[in-house]
Amino acid sequence: MENQPLQELLAQLRSGPNRELLTVPQLRALTDKTSAQLPVPAQARWESTDADGVPAQWISSPGAAAQGALLYLHGGAYIMGSATSHRALIARLAQAAGLRALAIDYRLAPEHPCPAAVHDAQAAYTWLSAQGVPPHQIALVGNSAGGGLALALLLALRKAGQPLPACAVLISPWLDLAHTGASMRSRAAEDPVLTPTFLERTAAMYVPRRAERTFPLASPLYGQLRGLPPLLVQVGTAEVLLDDATRLAERARASDVQVDLEVWPDMIHVWHRYAARLPEAQQAINQAGAFVRRHCRVEAARAAGAGD
Repeated sequence: MENQPLQELLAQLRSGPNRELLTVPQLRALTDKTSAQLPVPAQARWESTDADGVPAQWISSPGAAAQGALLYLHGGAYIMGSATSHRALIARLAQAAGLRALAIDYRLAPEHPCPAAVHDAQAAYTWLSAQGVPPHQIALVGNSAGGGLALALLLALRKAGQPLPACAVLISPWLDLAHTGASMRSRAAEDPVLTPTFLERTAAMYVPRRAERTFPLASPLYGQLRGLPPLLVQVGTAEVLLDDATRLAERARASDVQVDLEVWPDMIHVWHRYAARLPEAQQAINQAGAFVRRHCRVEAARAAGAGD
C-alpha cells in the first residue's frame, strides 16, 4: 500500500530549491523559512540561556522531570541551522523523553571550522553538569551533523577524562566526512534531502584540509569507540548516509558498546522533523524517548502525553 503522507512529502521536498546552487547565507535563510513552517507542540515552552558562552535554549513541556536533561545538537551540515530552526523536533523529543532539553547554537562553518563546534558542545556539557544535572541523567541527542557532533563530543569527553552521559541518540547521523560509504552512491537517487555534491561542499567548509576529514573529531566513525555509553542510531533506507549509521553500529558492537540500530524502511533523512504529518516520524520520536527514559531512569509517568 502506498504511503500517501510520505509521497506528498517527497513531492514537496523534490520541488524545492536546488541547495547545491545556493550560497551559505541563502541556505541559512531557507532553513529558517522552512523550519518556521513546522508546528511546535502547543505545550512547549522555551527560554534563552547562556551555557558558558554558548548561546542556548531550554525547551520543555509541562511534566518534565526535575532532574535530567537532553543536550541537543542540531543538524545543518555544520553550516546552518539553530536551536530555533529545530525547536519543533526538539520539543517533541523532550516531551517523549519526559525531560527538558538544552539546545545549543554551536559556532558554524565556514566562519568557524572544526573543532569549534566540538569545543562549544563540550563547554555546554560541562556547564550543564555544573548546573547540578548529573551526567548519568544526561542524554546526548543530535540529528545529521548534530548526530556526528554528539559522537565526537563523546570522544572528546572521554579523552578529557570527564564523566560520560547516560546515553546518546543519533538521528540520521553524518559520521564520515570522507564519504566512503557505499550508500553515498547507491542511495543518491532515492534521497530527496542530501546529495553527495552538497555534502562534499559543506564538508570542505567544516574541514578545509581533505587529509583531516578522517580525524575522529571531524568524522567520529574513525574514532575508538570502546567505553562509550549506550547508543541508539535511527536511519532511513532512503538516505545517502545509511552506511554511516550501519557501519557505526558494526564498529560499536565490535568495541563492546551497546548499540540499538533502527533502520526504517523508505524513510528519508531526519524524517522525524515531519512528525506533524508523517506517522513514522512520531513513532521514531517515541522510541527515542523510550530509550532515553530507560537509560536516564526517567519515570514513565513523566512522559505521559508524548506525541499529543
